[in-house]
Amino acid sequence: MRALALCLGLVTLSTVAALAKDPDLIFKKTTVWQFFSPDHKLATYAIDDPDVEGVTCYFTVPEKGGWSGWLGLAEELPKASLACQQVGPIKFAGKLKQGDEAFSQRRSLIFKRMQIVRGCDAKRNVLVYLAYTDRPIEGSPESATAAVPISPWGAAEPVKCSDWIKE
Repeated sequence: MRALALCLGLVTLSTVAALAKDPDLIFKKTTVWQFFSPDHKLATYAIDDPDVEGVTCYFTVPEKGGWSGWLGLAEELPKASLACQQVGPIKFAGKLKQGDEAFSQRRSLIFKRMQIVRGCDAKRNVLVYLAYTDRPIEGSPESATAAVPISPWGAAEPVKCSDWIKE
């Protein structure tokens, strides 16, 4: 009975993960070569902010190799690097709050998630992105921050992030 419940849970998790918007894989680089199993790698991905058109974030995360990594059972490291860039005119999808989630990705079978959240530095008119990993009992102090100054694009005046992102 437990085996059936575990199988149903894994199918549910994989279905939910498949429905989520996946980031675009840019490339992977091997960091530890494994003789008979998949290598440990660093993977670099790109995501477009779903609520702020004109911003793309690139992040790099370690991906465990070995057989447990290949099966998706390995506990991934809570580390990420982050760089975000204005790639077009900035347009907000609606009113947002400081610290709203722009992206989330599962980093272990059940509990750990890597998140990218956004905020606004109103004084400097800069979008600020924070990548971190959490889990219910023990989070991680590992984090990365990126700043995107909102610049004019073409003839249009730049928007003010403080008009769209509030406390």
